[in-house]
Amino acid sequence: MRSTLRCVDTTQLFKGVLDLAVLAVLREEDGYGYDILRRLRAAGMSEIGDATIYGTLRRLFAAGYLTTYVVPSEAGPNRKYYALTLAGNIQLHHGSKVWRGFTETMNSLLGERKKP
Repeated sequence: MRSTLRCVDTTQLFKGVLDLAVLAVLREEDGYGYDILRRLRAAGMSEIGDATIYGTLRRLFAAGYLTTYVVPSEAGPNRKYYALTLAGNIQLHHGSKVWRGFTETMNSLLGERKKP
């Protein structure tokens, strides 16, 4: 049987944690779409696309995790800012616990094991 070596598809990993990452970014400070995208990319999530972030923001808003408000901009059109709701903060707290447990498990699985 022939096997092929495949690298981890980081885009799939990012999609799986994008909701949690957006909530974490907004915990620090409210932001508009492109600002949130820029902050995620600066944190190392450089593969996130523009359309992906806006879809994620719409989904999180529809779920009640985000609220929005509009701020006039002198440099162009008004900007829609996103902020965490109480439900968003609760989801962030829960998601953080789940993520820490998951990474602990993966670190254990990927760590060096002593041979018997």
